[in-house]
Amino acid sequence: MSKQKRSTSEFLNEIKEEEQETHTQNEHKSKSKRDRTYITPDQFKSKSAKKENQTFFVSRINKPVKYTKDSNFFSYLIYRIGKDDASGLSAQLSYYFMLSLFPMLLFLLSIVPMVGIKQSTIRSMIKEHVPPDYAPQVSSIIGDIMGNASSGLLSIGLIMALWSASNGMTAIMNSFNVAYDVEDSRNFIVSKLLSVLFTLAMVIIFPIAMILPTFGQQIGALLFGPLGLGEQVKIIFNLVRFILPLIIVFIAFVVLYTLAPNVKIKMKSVIPGAIFATIVFLGGTYLFSIYISNFANYSKTYGSIAGVIILMLWLYITGFIIIIGAEINAIMHQRKVIAGKTPEEQTLAEINNQQNI
Repeated sequence: MSKQKRSTSEFLNEIKEEEQETHTQNEHKSKSKRDRTYITPDQFKSKSAKKENQTFFVSRINKPVKYTKDSNFFSYLIYRIGKDDASGLSAQLSYYFMLSLFPMLLFLLSIVPMVGIKQSTIRSMIKEHVPPDYAPQVSSIIGDIMGNASSGLLSIGLIMALWSASNGMTAIMNSFNVAYDVEDSRNFIVSKLLSVLFTLAMVIIFPIAMILPTFGQQIGALLFGPLGLGEQVKIIFNLVRFILPLIIVFIAFVVLYTLAPNVKIKMKSVIPGAIFATIVFLGGTYLFSIYISNFANYSKTYGSIAGVIILMLWLYITGFIIIIGAEINAIMHQRKVIAGKTPEEQTLAEINNQQNI
């Protein structure tokens, strides 16, 4: 046989040796531990490609493989939602949220009397935000908790309540790691402290976001009334009373999406997912409250546990929205990482992502 004519196996073996040599030299620069399965396009090009976004490769066992690069962000997001089982993760989040909700309320409402907020103020807020059929039950539970608050409870019981409430945030952190296809390699203590800090932030931020639209004018008059600025503040709060909660929730999502996953990402990189989560969460909550108040009659179907069913459904929807926001950020992060590679590395990275997401 002539030296110029080589068999397919010899050709592939030669390529394999060259790749192994190159891989050994650049091993300290590579972050991926996966061995390459396909030879590169510049070494083999198929004549059978029928579409512009399709590339054909030959594997090391000489088997043709077709890879289609999907540039449609929405369809890829749908694929990721199914691949990562976002629906199942949302169910897990709603379960942990439910278990964490009452310890969180215990922690929050035991502190409220100590800062001078009266039960009548809390009841007014409940009447504003909770459907009429369930407001009396919620108001009664909150009144009992606030009436039994004590310094002893604050010293030990609240610490345990805060620790239990942090399980919901731990579940969120785990779901974010699934979205980014990473494992949480952080120390257990570090992860738990992060979840506790996130829980504390939520205890502070979300009540503020609920109180401002209802009592913003009164708070402004109380703070600026002695300075003779009561009317001006009233006008300002009428303009921003619905914008401030939007900003507060958006900032909370930005911080959560930045720090919760075990990935080093810049804060500006999570803005798309945070915008989606903020708008859909607040809009969805408003529409859900209208639906519950006017169309759905869960009391006839579920009786005394109707409130629990509604709460679980709302928590499930909330968890699903948060996970979709994380998936949006994860897709954009992975595409940004791939964009910084060479064309050869981009194609191989996209194949690995499609196979291992």
